[in-house]
Amino acid sequence: MVLEKINEPDDIKKLSEDELPLLARELRQFIVKNVSETGGHLASNLGDIELTIALHRVLSFPEDKLIWDVGHQSYAHKILTGRRAQFNTLRQKGGITGFSNPKESDCDAFISGHSSTSISTALGFAKARELTGDRENIVAVIGDGAMTGGLAYEALNNASTLRSNLTIILNDNQMSISPNVGGMSEHLAKLRTSEQYTGLKSDMEESLRRVPGGENVIHFLRHAKNGIKQLLVPGMIFENLGVMYLGPVDGHDIEAMTRIIGRALKYRGPVLIHVITKKGKGYRPAEKNPSLFHGVGPFDIKTGRQKNLNEYPTYTEVFSKALVRNAEQNDRVVAVTAAMALGCGLKEFKKLFPDRFFDVGIAEAHAVTFSSALAEGGMVPVFSVYSSFLQRGFDELIHDVAIEGSHVVFAVDRAGIVGRDGITHQGIFDISYLSMIPGMTVMAPKDAQELSDMLDFAIEKMTSPVAIRYPRGEAYFCEPERRTPIEYGKCEALSEPKDAKVMLFALGSMVGCAIDAAVILKRTEVSASVVNARFASPIDKDFLTNAAEKYDLIVSLEENVRSGGFGEHVLSILSDAGYKGKFINISIPDEFVPQGSVEELCCDVGIDADSVASRIEEALGVKEDTDEKKA
Repeated sequence: MVLEKINEPDDIKKLSEDELPLLARELRQFIVKNVSETGGHLASNLGDIELTIALHRVLSFPEDKLIWDVGHQSYAHKILTGRRAQFNTLRQKGGITGFSNPKESDCDAFISGHSSTSISTALGFAKARELTGDRENIVAVIGDGAMTGGLAYEALNNASTLRSNLTIILNDNQMSISPNVGGMSEHLAKLRTSEQYTGLKSDMEESLRRVPGGENVIHFLRHAKNGIKQLLVPGMIFENLGVMYLGPVDGHDIEAMTRIIGRALKYRGPVLIHVITKKGKGYRPAEKNPSLFHGVGPFDIKTGRQKNLNEYPTYTEVFSKALVRNAEQNDRVVAVTAAMALGCGLKEFKKLFPDRFFDVGIAEAHAVTFSSALAEGGMVPVFSVYSSFLQRGFDELIHDVAIEGSHVVFAVDRAGIVGRDGITHQGIFDISYLSMIPGMTVMAPKDAQELSDMLDFAIEKMTSPVAIRYPRGEAYFCEPERRTPIEYGKCEALSEPKDAKVMLFALGSMVGCAIDAAVILKRTEVSASVVNARFASPIDKDFLTNAAEKYDLIVSLEENVRSGGFGEHVLSILSDAGYKGKFINISIPDEFVPQGSVEELCCDVGIDADSVASRIEEALGVKEDTDEKKA
């Protein structure tokens, strides 16, 4: 196997030209085999195999800097830089990460988990290179989906002032997670298919060669600032920004890409190479359904069918059905997404209400402000967004939503620990950054039914901004009788034994944990009340004030970092109420959480039922008493 010859960075340079197509084929087979077992981002990685090979033929690692946007498309790069033997640990606890990460290898220049950042990052490295006098090459690989994000244009605008080399690879596969939208997508489609560029350019050159002096005209047009591309391709946006444009080039032609990348690296100034690739290339199920295979769990290679499918609906599916039902009943309900229609459960809404569905591209900050204006214009916008992506619109949450008091509903998906996507995707900060905003209501359902009820409440009863946070994956279901109507700012007591001196005050996903912990405690004769907080902001002060007189130990439980979180607000209320008992804040330590299964990570950070019960028993001295009786 050719792939077995690749064990160290730059081993690829020892291969012959004839071996490169074989290497591409083996890389695809290797990635499909491993991702079918571990899960991961498949379609994007299958699409950039030849591009990665060409880059590695030209660049030298770890000296040169290659910045991926987003880093989940760097699987082939990981393998070609000496991580093939560890690739079966992809996204597993303690294994190699699913994104680029310099802590994993010095061949990775930068942690890249969110979109549209690569040009800014590359520009920073280029400026640092100027100041230090180094000579390394710096290349950013950015997808056309990421070009829907405003940060990319801020960086392009700044890059025009650069006089030293910076190479930008625009990996154009017509997709982000879902099909791309917007003006840039349409512009790139014109470049992709333009007869003017692919046909007329050649015809004009051929005609000029037939007339006296024609070669001189061709030479002039090629080197003039407004050259033949400017004449023949409408709206050469990149060159108008001062960035030299090369392409389009076939992204699966290793020889052509190696040649054009080598040419770009010699140019003084910023260069953008437009590369056309096919997402999912080489694996038919991923080619047919690239959105499904963007991020996929373990699957059967022959059929492409996923293994370990959920027995119960996911929270995203529950949200999807509830939103559609609300839209059927209220024609002012609209849905907004930032290029995440499939991931955020808006596919059915889009199908049924296309005029009330808005995909703004990978532009969360814009989505927040856009939603606020929709609300001020008389609509009820529901912006469905991952927790770790919403934080990209934090300024707009304050300035354009909260200050306006706009009735925007934020459906905050993937709140809490998300698992194998790791450090950049854990949704563990949203309670802190949302609850600090004046006028922002923050809710979290205990189970699937309550998520549906909360969405109804947020749409029908609220007139100000409200966020509903819910976790990734299979939905939790409480017993049917544990369902009471939502009241603004009020919690829900699920169990209150008469002899209970311990209260578990749990928010959202931690209610199930609290119920399980109470069962464990009962085995050691500790009776505990379980209360569903429902609201992270405002918290039910009246209930907590009464609880301060009743319980010897109060425990807050949340799936969020400690600083600025639910527990700190609970403790503040109890302190104001003169609480004299003990208090335990069950939350995630103020640190970034790495990759692993959700179960493993919850255990590691101490928010699983066993850990909660153990801390309570320790605080009460129960364990010591039990051990003494056994002795």
